[in-house]
Amino acid sequence: MNGTKYANAVGAVRAMENALLTKNDIEQLINSKGKAERESILASKSGTSNVETMEAVWEMIHEYAPDCKELEILLYKNDFHNLKAVLKAVISNREPSLYFISPSNVELNELVDAVSKKNYTLLPEYMQKAAEEAYELVTNTLDGQLSDSLIDKALMQAMQKSSDEFGSEFMQKYSRLVTTCADIKTAYRCCLLNKSAQFMENAICGNSDLDKEMLIKAALGGTEALFAFLETTSYSNGAVLLKESTAQYEKWCDDVIMDLADTARMQAFGSDPLAAYYIAKEAEIKNLRILSVCKEFGADKETITERMRKLYV
Repeated sequence: MNGTKYANAVGAVRAMENALLTKNDIEQLINSKGKAERESILASKSGTSNVETMEAVWEMIHEYAPDCKELEILLYKNDFHNLKAVLKAVISNREPSLYFISPSNVELNELVDAVSKKNYTLLPEYMQKAAEEAYELVTNTLDGQLSDSLIDKALMQAMQKSSDEFGSEFMQKYSRLVTTCADIKTAYRCCLLNKSAQFMENAICGNSDLDKEMLIKAALGGTEALFAFLETTSYSNGAVLLKESTAQYEKWCDDVIMDLADTARMQAFGSDPLAAYYIAKEAEIKNLRILSVCKEFGADKETITERMRKLYV
């Protein structure tokens, strides 16, 4: 994975990094007076080296590294989101395409066929068990929350398993980081909703960065016990923000993931710089979405600035 086979792709990514938004660009967008001015600022960054959508980012990466299973892990979260959407759509007789997210490893028609026909072998191996169990659970209990928890946990298990099997150290760290951030948020919500130990056992994934049993034990003791435990871990800074609001915590999670991505940017070979660019572009698009919504609802500059995610450049 660290050989020279992706050297051309890394070179292309380096060129596209020049078109990523900078801190100065974000400040100009925040200070802009209207939509037309924001569009003008963004247009000045556009060019042959800039990629505007996640679909286009993935298309470029996949073109350079079509057989790289490691990079497919980046799309697992979309795959499992789409599984949720298809399950709910099939059961309620709704149109699943309204909730489908791209890019994904699994096409919409493949998901619909697998779920509607209960032929889960049509899906990638990392999704088969989760799809079958979630379908049986939601049809037998009509408990969408429990089904979603099962799928969320399966996502994190799949990310970690795949990254351990064929991922680099970077992707392994990324998968553990995503898992731990999600587990902490899940444990906190379980506290607030007085969920049982069994529910937490089913919903929390766990990994080597944060012991699952200790997290559940702390969560069962209430929010004070949970935060006291988290203060003893490397996630204490995030826990402090979670006390204030889940929004601040989610921003912190996005920022530490960006810190991790930054460690891959100077590598000359391998797929890690491709993964890092994908993560960076994802954060950039999220920032633009947040900024647009804040502007629409008349948020002040300080509020918008506080909500902006860390940049890659």
